Amino acid sequence: MKRLAWALSLNMILVACGGGDAGSEAEQTPAAETPAAAPAAPASEAMGPTGPLTVPEWYGYDEASNTVDLTIVAGETPDNNYWNYNGYINGAIDITVPEGATVTIEFTNDDPVMAHSIGVSSELENFAAPPPVEPVFEGAVTSNPVSMTEGGMPGSTETISFVASEAGEYTLVCYVPGHTAVGMWIYFTVSAEGEAGVQGL
Repeated sequence: MKRLAWALSLNMILVACGGGDAGSEAEQTPAAETPAAAPAAPASEAMGPTGPLTVPEWYGYDEASNTVDLTIVAGETPDNNYWNYNGYINGAIDITVPEGATVTIEFTNDDPVMAHSIGVSSELENFAAPPPVEPVFEGAVTSNPVSMTEGGMPGSTETISFVASEAGEYTLVCYVPGHTAVGMWIYFTVSAEGEAGVQGL
């Protein structure tokens, strides 16, 4: 009885998967009639913000000197338990700077109770675990970025500066353990075409 049930199950699987006789209708269907699956888009294209680049008041760009000044506030709003950058979480915005620009970030922590940090990471999608503290550009991370007692404490401000020397798609992340897992990250793009501004506002 078990063999009969097994044989019937195997037969049903073969029929469902298009197996069976060589002359079956499924095998005679030309391959061109079955659309191929599209290749998976990179995470930043699949999930990143779209739309025109705009320049909010917290983004300053001087084309002549190729410098970008960003004012980034952790906990600017109570959204996501204050674990946000300028009120944004989960890659909701994409900050774009020109390749070769000197970028200065004035980072303030307005969260009333929790320490936060900021740094440029190469991680684009796996935020369940804290990204390794390996900033893409020298100087592109606040001090003591994983510490909840010696890092960016509530009410503190720290300024970091770095050269965005290589075009690519990156993120700004909080390195305090657990913070990226609940959304404390946004996109950061270095544009080879010299674009400057923010998408997703």
